[in-house]
Amino acid sequence: MTSSVSELTQKLDKMKLEVPPQIEGSFPASNTTDLCRNYIANHLSKLANVDANIAFQALEWSIVLGNGDLVVPLPRLRLKGNLDELAQKIAAEFPLGGYLEKVVPKGKFLQFFFNTQFLLNYVTKDVLTRTSDYGSAPVGAGKKVIVEFSSPNIAKPFHAGHLRSTIIGGFLANLHEKLGWKVIRMNYLGDWGKQFGVLAVGFDKYGSEEELKADPINHLFKVYVKINEDMTAEKEAAEKAGVELPADATDNQARAFFKKMEEGDEHALGLWKRFRELSIEKYIDTYARLNIKYDVYSGESQVSNEVMQKVTETLEEKKLIKVDRGAKLVDFKDFKEKKLGKVLVEKSDGTSLYVTRDLGAATERKSVYNFDKMIYVIASQQDLHVKQFFKILELMGNDWVKSQMVHVNFGMVLGMSTRKGTVVFLDDILEQVKNEMLSIMKKNPDKFSQVEDPEKIADLVGISAVMIQDMQSKRINNYEFGWERMLSSEGDTGPYLQYAHSRLRSIERNCNVPESELLKADLSIENLVGTEDQLKKLGLSEEEYAKKLDQLKNQTEKVQSLIRIITSYPDTLKYASKNYEPSTIVTYLFKLTHQFSSTYKILRVMGEEREVMVARLALFSAVRQILNNGLRLLGITPVDRM
Repeated sequence: MTSSVSELTQKLDKMKLEVPPQIEGSFPASNTTDLCRNYIANHLSKLANVDANIAFQALEWSIVLGNGDLVVPLPRLRLKGNLDELAQKIAAEFPLGGYLEKVVPKGKFLQFFFNTQFLLNYVTKDVLTRTSDYGSAPVGAGKKVIVEFSSPNIAKPFHAGHLRSTIIGGFLANLHEKLGWKVIRMNYLGDWGKQFGVLAVGFDKYGSEEELKADPINHLFKVYVKINEDMTAEKEAAEKAGVELPADATDNQARAFFKKMEEGDEHALGLWKRFRELSIEKYIDTYARLNIKYDVYSGESQVSNEVMQKVTETLEEKKLIKVDRGAKLVDFKDFKEKKLGKVLVEKSDGTSLYVTRDLGAATERKSVYNFDKMIYVIASQQDLHVKQFFKILELMGNDWVKSQMVHVNFGMVLGMSTRKGTVVFLDDILEQVKNEMLSIMKKNPDKFSQVEDPEKIADLVGISAVMIQDMQSKRINNYEFGWERMLSSEGDTGPYLQYAHSRLRSIERNCNVPESELLKADLSIENLVGTEDQLKKLGLSEEEYAKKLDQLKNQTEKVQSLIRIITSYPDTLKYASKNYEPSTIVTYLFKLTHQFSSTYKILRVMGEEREVMVARLALFSAVRQILNNGLRLLGITPVDRM
């Protein structure tokens, strides 16, 4: 739910401000910066005689507070003449309207400084009123997006590579939901192919019904490893003897079993179905720990032969296929895409390949869901495959591919090993970080005794450690998995963010101020930090006065910086939805918590007069709410005590 225009009108009426004409692509009811952009763009339109939409697009965020909150480079307004003089003229005539403190001309640039008092009154109340909804906006209202992510291979370990796809995909699904999209979370399992024949033969030889029910993925993986060892040994023996593999060799049995699956044999499909369903049950538990739930468990097996037949027919109709020794392939050099090489789409024996299934799945999803966007969260090692798959889909005549298909890629996790050896399963990683976190928590017995369910808290903080380490740098980068650094409560880590949240919760608990009182807080800068006039009345010596004045200026600057960071949260979400970067949100949360920490050091809450305490608590409660919202957006459950 986002703020409506009628709510916006009521809020602005109280501040004696009118609702500005809304420019397309802006959401002034949900985003205060957009509200200010609308005011500025409409005034620029009149003063510079330019289209308001052009003025809106020209407004840029300023990274340095000293350069203003928003900046307009006048050349972007497509104006002629002396732009330095025009900047001076516009700045002198620009109406401040209560939301701006000043407009400063700087060469061919105009710098717009938001009024701190306006932000304190308007944005703090907005956060405290909208709570978990703060940051959301109807950007994708009426649109549908499919996010395909995680996609592990059944009977293979759920490893760090899947972890990356899982948490990046989970974040992107949450983000699109916050921005008004109808989201379909899809897991496209590796659940078809010859490996199931291998697994079936292996299970017949090494399988245990009891172990399968108790821990399906682990057991199937062990079976898979054992039977592969047998296959390798058989191949080596045959090569040494200079003979072909016998008909009853494991590899031939596996091929025969998979052929039965493809032909619809009931026994073969029954066993495959059990492996698949038991594995999904286990995955659901692991995903739950990461706050992820899927709408659809799809997979290679779900792409029907009819759909793939149709794909092949379309490829032939469009003359995209070449036949080479009975196999069918697409040669991209024929379509001026030499870099993409050649792709096999059908083997000489008529069986389909991974790319054929991808093509079938995409066309089927378009007809079933009629999506406006489909996001594939797939590792960068698959970049070429995805480019080939997208290009073939486009050559087949699907004009929606360019505008609606998105590949979100990511680098590798390096150094994934425990102190005992190599981690195979994600569950092992999560168990280890939970135990490590529990040991750290026990080092402070007083705090530990106050935690209601230490094991659960250790699990949540441990998971946040793994996730923040993964998402804090650009997703395309490889990163080194570092146990000690990741679990530290100092520096930019998951536990540091959790600690900041629990500290803010502690301040709220200790002050025990009702929500209704926070919403009525006097958030004037005078009440929050005091004034020079108040200092003058204290009869201080010159030295003491100068010291107190420095403190006052420092406190004012800290409050200004903090409220500006709070204000920029909705914009940060919008930006993250364009670059598909979890690191955009993580960087923002560290910036917010660092600014809170340095402000809280010099802006005491407890022990102040009631009015001052309530005002400062309202500001810090807004910080806590945004930190909570941001962590949940990333898929992390914030803790109240740790």
